[in-house]
This record gives sequence, C-alpha cells and structure tokens, in this order.
Amino acid sequence: MQVLKRPIITEKASEKNEAGVYGFVVDKRANKIEIKKAVESKYGVTVEGVRTAILPGKPKSRYTKTNFISGHSASFKKAYVTLVEGDVIDLYENA
Repeated sequence: MQVLKRPIITEKASEKNEAGVYGFVVDKRANKIEIKKAVESKYGVTVEGVRTAILPGKPKSRYTKTNFISGHSASFKKAYVTLVEGDVIDLYENA
C-alpha cells in the first residue's frame, strides 16, 4: 500500500505551507501513524502532528444530445501534516 499518493498544490494549501502545514492526498486505509512515518521517511523531516479528512464523492451530471448521464466523483482522504518549526518540504523539486 502506497500511503502518500500526491501533494495538494493549490493556492489555499500554498498559504499554509508558509506556516509549516503541508497537504497530501493519502490512501483511505492509512492511519495517522502510517502517514507520519511515510512523510518523515520520504522527505527527511520531523512531523509534529497529522490531521485527516475523508471527502465524499460529489454527484455529477451532464446532458448530451441523446441522453442524460449521471454519476459521481470518487471519494478520497487527505491529510494535513504539521512540521516542527524550521523544517521545510520542497514540493516543487521534482516538478
């Protein structure tokens, strides 16, 4: 199981990065301890705290020429990781 799927790179998340809080999309089955170990081993930083949230899928629908199509987007889990003061993660190094 790959715990960390991808970092959250949005304008709102970038503002939190300055305060030492980083967001990641994580596996739904991962708990806070596993997330902490994964971030510490991948980025070589010390994690102070982890907050998680499971976001449900939203209903989506669209009209086509012949039909009405409805469904929903997938649900996912995200984690906000707070680092010890002085530690920094460079999310753009591999981009």
